[in-house]
Amino acid sequence: MSNDIKIKKGLDIKLKGEAEKATENAIISNFCTLRPEDFHGVTPKLLVKVGAKVKAGEPIFYDKSNEAIKFVSPVSGEILEISRGEKRRILAVKIQADKEQSFQDHGKLDVNSAKAEDVKAHLLTSGCWPFIKQRPYDIIANPNKSPKAIFISGYASAPLAADLDYTLKGKEVELQAAVTALGKLTEGKVHVSVGKNTNSPLSGLNGITLHTVSGPHPSGNVGTLINKIDPVNKGEVVWTVNAQDLVIIGEMLLTGKFNAERIVALAGSSIKKPRYFKTKIGSEIATMVYDNGIDKDGNDRIISGNVLSGKHVKPDGSLDYYSNVITVIPEGDDYELFGWNKPVFNKISQSRALTFSWLTPNKKFDLNTNTNGEHRAFVLTGNYEEVFPLDIYPLQILKACMYNDLDEMEALGMYEVAPEDFALTEFVCVSKQPHQEIIRKGLDVMIKEIG
Repeated sequence: MSNDIKIKKGLDIKLKGEAEKATENAIISNFCTLRPEDFHGVTPKLLVKVGAKVKAGEPIFYDKSNEAIKFVSPVSGEILEISRGEKRRILAVKIQADKEQSFQDHGKLDVNSAKAEDVKAHLLTSGCWPFIKQRPYDIIANPNKSPKAIFISGYASAPLAADLDYTLKGKEVELQAAVTALGKLTEGKVHVSVGKNTNSPLSGLNGITLHTVSGPHPSGNVGTLINKIDPVNKGEVVWTVNAQDLVIIGEMLLTGKFNAERIVALAGSSIKKPRYFKTKIGSEIATMVYDNGIDKDGNDRIISGNVLSGKHVKPDGSLDYYSNVITVIPEGDDYELFGWNKPVFNKISQSRALTFSWLTPNKKFDLNTNTNGEHRAFVLTGNYEEVFPLDIYPLQILKACMYNDLDEMEALGMYEVAPEDFALTEFVCVSKQPHQEIIRKGLDVMIKEIG
């Protein structure tokens, strides 16, 4: 079996504002925010109170349903505020960062001689376990279940995504330590994908099964890799890890320190000088955005993540736990008179009806957030299948989620999908249905009813 994966179905959305391959140190953030909402399905139980002093890597809260899974502070400092919502639900833990950072020592681990139990215990106590997610359900992995394989995507194909070949450069030692440790936690293989004709630091690692992927987005999605290599059936579990998170895991294993440092791409057409910043998880967005020509009162959308599956954050918001890109594009709250009834040259469209983006396949567009239409019932056009490379019926699985037919959801392949796999079908949807939200709700129903 060839290790080359070529995707034909999909859509590359070329946007203006790609980050230049130059890295700067972001302004040191005074505050760092840890949001439980970044960890879907986790009910947090606090371990600290307001005013407490914490070190970087010291536990802040744990998962109420599994006390072994701990969430640690990305920085050292003082717990400044604990925000709560309805029924005293914890919304955020805000930490005022020290000028001089101190780290909790979790101890080094020799990954070559360590046993699987030692590796698992080390990842749990150090706070690195939340970086490991699982399919089914796209949630933090259950440490009590062994995966049949582990999947890592080293190729980012989403619009304006951070170039992983660039951000991982020089981190080969940490990457190797992480994949060696993770390989002990599965009886199967550690599958890693890289882009074709790229020079990825992941390519030379030992103990992995390397795959080269090519084709339009979502060729870089880990869900595409899983579907093409080893689909998830009922009763099976696979784990996934973001490539940049491997660096944090590897450094913790080698040094005993939880270093939440991350290289983040600041991209988008609203940014005057798109480039990369070295910052930390949970840092203030303002430390990177507002010295780049963005007005705090301006009409721009700030997204923690990519434009298809990222999260809208406020100007005083923070980088979420899993993102390595901040995208800023114009807010689409203006409407064109008779915009539906005239030729369109400045927008991307899969359809050729009065749209001409297909004539200039390499053109980069300056798009805003306008959906160019209102929410309506599903229209059967067949365009979902044109951008959906998984061996799954997208429309049928979306409808099954909407009327909560668990048997149908199982039969259609719900165990291996995640919301991001439906980002493109949502983009091309003429009905303007929230596909990712529908899939997330469907997965939550399955967790509750099936477990």
